[in-house]
Amino acid sequence: MVDVLLDFMLGPFRGIGEFYYEHQMIFNPIVILAAFGKMWVAKKNRQEVETS
Repeated sequence: MVDVLLDFMLGPFRGIGEFYYEHQMIFNPIVILAAFGKMWVAKKNRQEVETS
């Protein structure tokens, strides 16, 4: 039942999800590192603004 709904809602993009699930051990650390990097840069910029 869920597969039918996903096929209907995602259509041809269903293959992207399957690709992600097959390679999620590669993609998840990249996304986490990008989020931490963005937080670190924002913190650094905020500290520079406060000190000036």
